[in-house]
Amino acid sequence: MSHPRVPSQVVPSELCLLEPQEELAICKYYEKRLLDFCAVFKPAMPRSVVGTACMYFKRFYLNNSVMEYHPRIIMLTCAFLACKVDEFNVSSAQFVGNLRESPVGQEKALEQILEYELLLIQQLNFHLIVHNPYRPFEGFLIDIKTRYPMLENPEVLRRTADDFLNRVALTDAYLLFTPSQIALTAILSSASRAGINMESYLSESLMLKENRTFLGKLLDGMKCMKNLIKKYELPRPEEIAALKQKLEKCHSPEFSLNSNMKKRKGCEDDDYNAKKPKIDEEECTDDEFAELV
Repeated sequence: MSHPRVPSQVVPSELCLLEPQEELAICKYYEKRLLDFCAVFKPAMPRSVVGTACMYFKRFYLNNSVMEYHPRIIMLTCAFLACKVDEFNVSSAQFVGNLRESPVGQEKALEQILEYELLLIQQLNFHLIVHNPYRPFEGFLIDIKTRYPMLENPEVLRRTADDFLNRVALTDAYLLFTPSQIALTAILSSASRAGINMESYLSESLMLKENRTFLGKLLDGMKCMKNLIKKYELPRPEEIAALKQKLEKCHSPEFSLNSNMKKRKGCEDDDYNAKKPKIDEEECTDDEFAELV
């Protein structure tokens, strides 16, 4: 992750900067909050929108620091942009209406979301279409129903496979593997937990019997995904409480780590820099947003 430039007038010893592992813990925490927010969103948010928002969040913080851009507002901006890109038709008023906030608080949140939206788009390099594993997953189920008679009722795999997809979304698998690999792994993992052997589906139906090299790479990828899920741990509440204090200190006017950034990343040549972002002037705190779910 990139780190913001420290203003020269601030004494380095007085700063309470986050270490890389602490930034990762903060990202995990807010990514989980993003998924929780989407889960209770009204009207119900399609899974493709949730997956897109989650991927935006991951990609944004590949090149940015939580000390520079607060993940609290970035996660909401990711969800807001995902609704637009995936054509989930909700108005801005409907969107912020899902925040447990007063009308004034919702208006402030919407103002910040709109301020950050262009920055998010630019940091994503304008690559806004996200291919999620949900459509390939449905395709594999249809294929199994039509071309794999050895499994009488493929729908028995759905529930456990859905759980796998929800858990793998929290890991870095979306950045490392294709949607079809993730979907196939979800199905085979579900079958394995149900005691169903589907090796013949890979070798015969998907015609991988003769392509041992590709099959080996595919199986290695599946093992890697399972290991990512197994090793994934959310940070402890007490750890997050301490890290959030450090994070808020980084964003406090006292240190103003991003107050001297007259040219925001991705906007160097734009007139967009001419006006100081409102979000730098007055940003909602976690207490103002409260818990989203």
